[in-house]
Amino acid sequence: MNEDTLKRIAEALERISPKPFEAPDFSSADAFVWHVGPDRLDPVSRINRVDIDLLVGVDSARDTLLENTRQFAAGLPANNALLWGARGMGKSSLVKAVHATVSGVKLVEVQREDLPSIGRLLAILRLTDERFLLFCDDLSFSNDDTHYKSLKAVLDGGVEGRPENVVLYATSNRRHLMPRDMIENERSTAINPAEAVEEKVSLSDRFGLWLGFYGCDQDDYLSMVRGYCDAYGIVISDEVLRAEAIEWQATRGNRSGRVAWQFIVDLAGRKGVVL
Repeated sequence: MNEDTLKRIAEALERISPKPFEAPDFSSADAFVWHVGPDRLDPVSRINRVDIDLLVGVDSARDTLLENTRQFAAGLPANNALLWGARGMGKSSLVKAVHATVSGVKLVEVQREDLPSIGRLLAILRLTDERFLLFCDDLSFSNDDTHYKSLKAVLDGGVEGRPENVVLYATSNRRHLMPRDMIENERSTAINPAEAVEEKVSLSDRFGLWLGFYGCDQDDYLSMVRGYCDAYGIVISDEVLRAEAIEWQATRGNRSGRVAWQFIVDLAGRKGVVL
């Protein structure tokens, strides 16, 4: 094969190869979403979130996460955080609300299925002066899922260490990020059960902060719906609101911040109020 042929092949490969990823203008937005195929950070023009004062029953988690985030924004040491617990109790809402409250930090959302690409993302973020809060919502792992190994690049950082300007906040319904029956299965089938379980369960131990979220009682639930009504100007008496809100949660079979918001969406629609 002569030199001209090799040159043409090289030029053809260059044309069809993906363009190298270029970091966006981080001053253009406060939040970005990481995508792969090709790699890119898409700016978010409007973040879907609620005011932090509307989050009821999560005072301890709110205060802890706020303080940790303020430390991080100030260039001080800060921990990665795992927000775990009951469904619909404001885990992801709290992350987004804290980001809105603390200035000087960019939010970057990463999907669980894109965790294998996290090293490439960190390499880009490491080169900037901005500070980034990586957000992975609804994080969990099933049997034979190896994505959890990629997460260690953020939590442990390997030889280079986690970038000083990056911290990870993840939410999960599971404290150890995997179902209990999966853990028990590892114990029963592995050659060395203790080591097999330890490798996966210890992943959650790498988060410096564990913030638990629990189901709310009726008083907190009613406080949530009243707070939303006041915030969005929905006029309704306490007596009627109580009766309708309790009936709504009874049809859902549980009480949570998500159920409270779904009730408010229905109520606002009936009242002709735009949220």
